[in-house]
Amino acid sequence: MSFSHLRSRLGRIWPYFSHTRRAFILSTVATVVVAGCEPLVPQLLKYLLDEGFKGGVPLWQVPVVVVGLFFIRGLAGYVAQYCLAWVAYEGTQKLRQTLFTRLMDAHPRLYADHSASMLTNMLAHEVQSGALQLSSSGLSLFRDLLTVVALLGSLIWMNWKLTLFVAVLFPALAYVMRTLSRRLHRLTHEGQRAADNLAYTVEENVQAWRVVRLHGAQAQQTERFFRMSDHMRRLALKSVAAASTMTPLTQILAAIALSAVIVTAMWQSGQEQQSVGSFVAFITTMLMLVSPIKKLSEVAVPITRGLASLDRALDLIDTVPQEQDGPYAPARATGTIALKDVGVRYGEQGAAALDGISLDIPAGQVLALVGPSGAGKTTLINLLPRFIEATSGRVEIDGVALQEWNIEALRRQFALVSQDVVLFNDSVAANVSLGFELDRERVQAALVAANLQDFVASLPEGMDTVIGHNGQRLSGGQRQRLAIARAVYKDAPLLILDEATSALDSESEHLVQGALERLMAGRTSIVIAHRLSTIERADRVVVLDGGRIAEQGTHAELLARGGLFARLHALQFQS
Repeated sequence: MSFSHLRSRLGRIWPYFSHTRRAFILSTVATVVVAGCEPLVPQLLKYLLDEGFKGGVPLWQVPVVVVGLFFIRGLAGYVAQYCLAWVAYEGTQKLRQTLFTRLMDAHPRLYADHSASMLTNMLAHEVQSGALQLSSSGLSLFRDLLTVVALLGSLIWMNWKLTLFVAVLFPALAYVMRTLSRRLHRLTHEGQRAADNLAYTVEENVQAWRVVRLHGAQAQQTERFFRMSDHMRRLALKSVAAASTMTPLTQILAAIALSAVIVTAMWQSGQEQQSVGSFVAFITTMLMLVSPIKKLSEVAVPITRGLASLDRALDLIDTVPQEQDGPYAPARATGTIALKDVGVRYGEQGAAALDGISLDIPAGQVLALVGPSGAGKTTLINLLPRFIEATSGRVEIDGVALQEWNIEALRRQFALVSQDVVLFNDSVAANVSLGFELDRERVQAALVAANLQDFVASLPEGMDTVIGHNGQRLSGGQRQRLAIARAVYKDAPLLILDEATSALDSESEHLVQGALERLMAGRTSIVIAHRLSTIERADRVVVLDGGRIAEQGTHAELLARGGLFARLHALQFQS
């Protein structure tokens, strides 16, 4: 890794830590004090050996000077380490907040390109681990580098000829560190990808445990996990091998230089009659060089890993586009929808999910979308809140193209009730009022409208009861009605019902259907339903097939016409 490349990468990180400048400066000053104390130790030994044994030093000065020196060194070390940890945690907090904010407003493509486990691991673990590794290793690098400079300066001052033996160590050390750090950087990135894949495998099997056990796929999935885990293990061992090689190579180089210095120093001592104190001070200083040089050889490992972790987070911030929007932001739409020759294609070579769709939906109309699987129903409803973008044509709400709407104002116009209800591990009231200020009377009214008031009243803490992970303490019908209560609370003019009753038993469907009818009153509603009996009261039924409109009309008209809708209806109700 070149110096310019390292500086560029640190430059990307610094904006998230720049508000901690004072603590960083204090840590730097304290580190300078620590490094400056190092060469004073052998100089103190020289003074005590040369003067102390001659009786020239009062005994009381010895403990005062020694303890005082180490107290200053220890206090400075504490300040340096604490301040840099504060810098790391503060910077991590800012970076993590920036990342989460980006997740909240990133283009929906982000969630198609990255698994939930990868994003979770990066946000919850990698950012903090990377910042802490980088800060601690940065402190070690700065402290040990200053210590080496200070000790070398002391050696030159004491005996510049002997110091030449030490100088030859650094070019060789730099070559070793440069070569091995490149390999370590590559292995670190491969290890991160392997960790992501392993976490995703765990996530899949945790979420799909019922299917895995029903199909007896435990052994198959276990083998898959073992294979990925073994790949991660082998990458980790390669990384350890690359990191571990630095230390013995450095120690061998240091031992060669040290042995040459000791032999030469002993020879000079005999020839030039150096004092015992000078000899001991020089050798002690030499020995003190070994530790910081060793640490310098090892510091490339955590710096490489820390930078790699933070690079992924910064790449996500820099490369994932935000959603683009316009200035149009009315408080409430009237609810007219128009699709004009709309097409959607996934990928340049992919088949068209929608092809030439044109629809006018007046405000307050209930429009039902039906058709075989893969006909394009879900793609069409995902166009409206801009979860996906049309590749051709134009989609309008109240006569204004979606791209001209402010994205938050646009989505404020929609309420969604889906068969895949998403609930948060929070209270009933918080789930109903999601995204809005909690008004308990309004929550109660929404629960009544959703036929859920009796059930909520029976809970231990009423609407303040926490419902668990994704509402797993609730039945399917209760979860659906809670989603309806959320839509009632939002009071949006446009309503999307995506197979909202498809997975319910008859009793639950009856309760949910009644709540849905109250919810749809006065709203423009688009209903996807596999149970064709649930759309009999729709104002208009649009039948999709292969991404195109096959036919449209009322429920009765389409049955009488004997086309695709009539065939689907007959297949569903044949005994």
